[in-house]
Amino acid sequence: MDHLVYQDLESIIELLEISQDDFAKAIGVSRVTVNNWCSKKTAISEKNINRIYEYAFDKGIRLNRIKEQFYLEDYIKKDEVLLFHGSKSGIDGKPDLNHNKRINDFGNGFYCGESLEQSAMFVATYPESCLYMLKFKYTGLRKRVLHVNRDWMLMVAYFRGKLKEYNNSDILKKLLDENKGVDYFIAPIADNRMFEIIDSFIDGEITDVQCQHCLSATNLGNQYVFVSQKALNQVVLLEKCYLGQAEKDSYLNARQECFKINQDKVKLAKKQYRNQGNYIEDILK
Repeated sequence: MDHLVYQDLESIIELLEISQDDFAKAIGVSRVTVNNWCSKKTAISEKNINRIYEYAFDKGIRLNRIKEQFYLEDYIKKDEVLLFHGSKSGIDGKPDLNHNKRINDFGNGFYCGESLEQSAMFVATYPESCLYMLKFKYTGLRKRVLHVNRDWMLMVAYFRGKLKEYNNSDILKKLLDENKGVDYFIAPIADNRMFEIIDSFIDGEITDVQCQHCLSATNLGNQYVFVSQKALNQVVLLEKCYLGQAEKDSYLNARQECFKINQDKVKLAKKQYRNQGNYIEDILK
């Protein structure tokens, strides 16, 4: 799947309300070149593709946001949901269950987010990253919904190889048994900051209650994790969206603004909920 560059170019020129000649001057190419692009007579180089999207973003055009709204209005039915997948270098062919690395929140699977911003933010530091918009028809499937609580914390820790010494725990076995036959998960997204907090819980430094409140401070929204082929067959790629550097930076900056507040809340949560809850060895002994 390729970027819809020609279609986006027409949309950008229309939204800017300028001529092809003025647009050509703005991005440093000839009017003939832009005219050939608009008539699809010539291919657009990667360098010029970046110029097109960067100029549009600089002028305040949030094309991916607009596309998100159009998909929600025109393509998503009552039994479907619009999702986003940030990719470091693009998807080759169709999504598959081995697309994401094995050491992940729920092991092998195809991971998508509910938020355009969060999905883009996770790959914003990679030079060839892009964003996919997808629709998912959720009927006829078995799901498991998790929240920021002890079950979710233990699940993430287990799939990331942090609970090997507790593999014989009855609580852990029961928790994993509930995954049998599940086609997809809806669960909170975890990033490196959240993994550090979960590690503190696993290492016996904080209780489950402290951990839960600390994690709530860094909540990134929910993700859909497709773990069965049956579920993945009901996922349809809608579009591969371009992420220019300016747009990537905007997502990273927005996240950074919340970071200090989250850090402070984590510190206070550790203090406020000290001695409340249970430590990992007491839970899984």
